[in-house]
Amino acid sequence: MKKVDCIIVGQGIAGTMLSWFLMQEGFRVLVIDDGKKNSASRVAAGIINPVSGRRFEPAWMYDEIYPFAKSTYAELSALLNVNILTERNLWTVFPSEQLRDAFNAKAGKGSNEKYTTIPQDLQYGEYLQQTLGAAIIKGATVNLKEFLPAYRQYLTNKEALLPVHFELSALEVISDDEVKYGDYTANQIIFCDGVAGAANPYFQAIKFLPNKGEVLMIRIPGLETSDIIKKSITLVPQPEGLFWAGSSFAWKYPDELPTSEQRVHLEEKIQQLLKVPYEVTDHLAAVRPSGDDRRPIAGFHPEYPAIGIFNGLGTKGCSLAPLMAAHFARVIKKKEPLMAEIAVNRYFNKPRR
Repeated sequence: MKKVDCIIVGQGIAGTMLSWFLMQEGFRVLVIDDGKKNSASRVAAGIINPVSGRRFEPAWMYDEIYPFAKSTYAELSALLNVNILTERNLWTVFPSEQLRDAFNAKAGKGSNEKYTTIPQDLQYGEYLQQTLGAAIIKGATVNLKEFLPAYRQYLTNKEALLPVHFELSALEVISDDEVKYGDYTANQIIFCDGVAGAANPYFQAIKFLPNKGEVLMIRIPGLETSDIIKKSITLVPQPEGLFWAGSSFAWKYPDELPTSEQRVHLEEKIQQLLKVPYEVTDHLAAVRPSGDDRRPIAGFHPEYPAIGIFNGLGTKGCSLAPLMAAHFARVIKKKEPLMAEIAVNRYFNKPRR
């Protein structure tokens, strides 16, 4: 029997960051992950956007979250020899007069001053339909396609990865501070397994809002840029001259596979943005996890204190994960209390209907 301090289920952005910060706190960690190719983290473009929603309000805690994320990704880039974070402008094409007016009312003012500007001249006139103008938002991308595999190899080298599908039926809760899974025992197990958390019987009290997203990989001859281009669809530069084009949202879906209906929908959005021909090279789909209040979910089950969760990072996962994981690791180390805004107990304390 092998003993570790903590078992982490899942190696998306949540499990990657939590395992990293727990190891920095001195914990012996085992990550269980089967490398599912269409997990949300592996399909996502890794966009970091400082503003949220159609009102262009600053994202929650962004002034604290982003500097910490930038520093963390720089440290991991040096460790793994991978370029993880790239700061980019989001060239935001206005799809309506209403959104243009909402942006102009807030651009360069108050808390938005650091992140938003109105360009003096329109770029990409040869390629983009932008009759209502455009704006610049200062964002970034996280290179998940190289970061996650490189960190997976790091875990393998440390003998801290079990590359298998996790079977909940094989988990044994021995006591309040011991669990057993296969040949391993641990003081705690923490589920960082994205949408699978919605089916976890220990966390049925959580109201997950899983939704399916589909994206296309496209080639746009002649268009070369490091900017993210955003209208009613988002184009993110990729290696070899490709662009990630997405994504769709579907609340009801029979499976996790790409669909012809969503491809048509995505291509309609692309054609509303581009003036030029393009080529589709791939079509991907994944199911995203998020909680009903769009805040991360962290903590331990009130009746089974050896069973924890770190989930619900949603579309802000690449910006949220480093700071939230570092905080949760310090909580587990008993260095600080858990933030009420992300505590899993907010679900268990709700009155049942």
